[in-house]
Amino acid sequence: MSSVMNMFGCGVVRAPPQALGIGKRSGGGLTIVCSSRPQKKATAHHRKTRPWKTQPWDINRKPTVYDPLPPLPPDWTLVIPADASAAPLPPTPAP
Repeated sequence: MSSVMNMFGCGVVRAPPQALGIGKRSGGGLTIVCSSRPQKKATAHHRKTRPWKTQPWDINRKPTVYDPLPPLPPDWTLVIPADASAAPLPPTPAP
């Protein structure tokens, strides 16, 4: 029993099997009594506190339909010289 106390760092109470509703084949269970307000781990907490839809108008609500976006204005235009094979590319200015 001392190894269990060292592992959890607190007192441990061993409940009788009849109190836990366990059959005769089990050796009983361990109940940790050191935590007065145990906290849920991350996933269990998020599942318990997620916002549930309870109102019919909210449950039956469809996604919002938006108008299509207008065409984007041209940011720049590509200017091709008359003789593309002979003209070298101009150097780009450094920002």
